[in-house]
Amino acid sequence: MKKLIAGVVLGLGLSMTAYGAGDPEAGEANAGVCAGCHGQGGAAPVMAEYPKLSGLGEKYLYQQLKSIKDGERVIPEMTGLLDNRSDQDLQDLAAYFDQQEMPLNQADPELIDQGASLYRGGNLATNIAACAACHNPNGLGNEPAAYPRLGGQNAEYVAKSLRDYRAGERDGPNAQIMTDIAARLTDAEIEAVANYISGLH
Repeated sequence: MKKLIAGVVLGLGLSMTAYGAGDPEAGEANAGVCAGCHGQGGAAPVMAEYPKLSGLGEKYLYQQLKSIKDGERVIPEMTGLLDNRSDQDLQDLAAYFDQQEMPLNQADPELIDQGASLYRGGNLATNIAACAACHNPNGLGNEPAAYPRLGGQNAEYVAKSLRDYRAGERDGPNAQIMTDIAARLTDAEIEAVANYISGLH
């Protein structure tokens, strides 16, 4: 029993260091260039198709930044922006953006019921898992698993991401999981669940 407890404690300690190594103050000092597209604190992107970075989850943000820098996830607008950033810089940026508050959007009331049904219960007929299973019933994400917060994210960005996953055009950590799910989503389902997510809290 003592070995089991020690193993759990050690495992938790290792997982904490995996996404708790960033310095938010150092990240803030380097985040100015990000504001040009994602807004102050990553909370107000200049275009709805750009993601909010605020509060997404430190581990998720770090993985995405590293994936973009390494060329695993290609985003033309970010070409070269991370080339001179160290791994610690990426961790610092992730820590900074994770501590910022995610503002909510106003969801379209006409799509909420369909979106809520899909987000919370999935679609058994087409074998679509509930979004809540990985991203939390309130859209808060799952930090140890590096599943991002979704609640409050721009509907346009969520819809674009789901379409990119469906088309097999989105790479990076955990991309295959989302590609398998999005492949079964219709355009109407994507619009509805993206709308629901934008106002979820």
